[in-house]
Amino acid sequence: MAHLFEPFKIREVTFRNRIAVSPMCQYSSTNGYANDWHFIHLASRAVGGAGIVITEAAAVEPRGRISPQDLGIWSDSHIESLAKTVALIHNFGAVAGIQLAHAGRKASTAKPSKGGKALDESQEGWRPVISSSAIAFSQDSPVPEALSLEGIQEVIDAFAQAAKRSLQAGFKVVEIHAAHGYLLHQFLSPLSNHRQDDYGGSFENRTRLLREVVQAVREVWPQTHPLWVRISATDWVNNGWDIEQSIALSDKLKSLGVDLIDTSSGGTIPGVHIPIKPGYQTQFAERIRREANIHTGAVGLITSPEQADEIIRTEVADIVLLGRELLRNPYWPHLAAKQLGHDKLWPVQYDRAWL
Repeated sequence: MAHLFEPFKIREVTFRNRIAVSPMCQYSSTNGYANDWHFIHLASRAVGGAGIVITEAAAVEPRGRISPQDLGIWSDSHIESLAKTVALIHNFGAVAGIQLAHAGRKASTAKPSKGGKALDESQEGWRPVISSSAIAFSQDSPVPEALSLEGIQEVIDAFAQAAKRSLQAGFKVVEIHAAHGYLLHQFLSPLSNHRQDDYGGSFENRTRLLREVVQAVREVWPQTHPLWVRISATDWVNNGWDIEQSIALSDKLKSLGVDLIDTSSGGTIPGVHIPIKPGYQTQFAERIRREANIHTGAVGLITSPEQADEIIRTEVADIVLLGRELLRNPYWPHLAAKQLGHDKLWPVQYDRAWL
């Protein structure tokens, strides 16, 4: 029976434990570049003992940023600073992963501390924002431009080029962001995708863009390296994207070379009631793991060592992704190891006063 501090191997990459730093926007970049904040923030989580440290969403093109302060990987010039970050993460024993993303119609917004509202060109924002269909995210959001077939191919290529740069920077894991109402999720969900071509309507068509992105990334991403996809397992709305479609999608993605489904939920439309409670999304990770026979990651209000360990021991998921808890305490893995009695078994140096 596996436990939280048992090493985990996918392809030729071994994680020292089952704890992952979930991608979390830091709103600290200028023109997409990583800087001292990212070096310290991400390296601290590696020193803290996580098995894998995943960057915040890195935009594959400038208009794919959520905010003007988001991380980016749309240019070769971004590689050098990211490589420095990767080297620090690996130096302290964790595996470095990067999340590749495009915000679509949810792009060009202010960071949360500034209200999170849509920004226009006079406020460091940009136009147009793009989506599957010309449907605004909310009443206060701009109406996006529906992607043409040519534009879709440009997006696919942007993800592939970003994966190439990720490899050059030294990352060992790529995660494609297809959750939380961002561009790839906008194609998946019938709530945001009203297209009448090969990329809209049926399940096969709505999942086509994500499948083509995965294929393009897998072609340039080494077979020795894991490929993850983050999805929202449900929109929490009737007639939206749901767990049954997520299971079917996960099965297709596995056949295309995806190794793990990072299972979140929601984000397609605002104002949805989500029954938030500790571990409220783990049920989706469990069903996808069991019914699609693919590795999964569980995320969402996972805070205690016992809770995280139980998720692994009961085979609900293969990895737990912690967000806010690791923001509050980068050294949570060390404390968890001691609390669960694995501090003597876990291959991390304890010759400093961690505990």
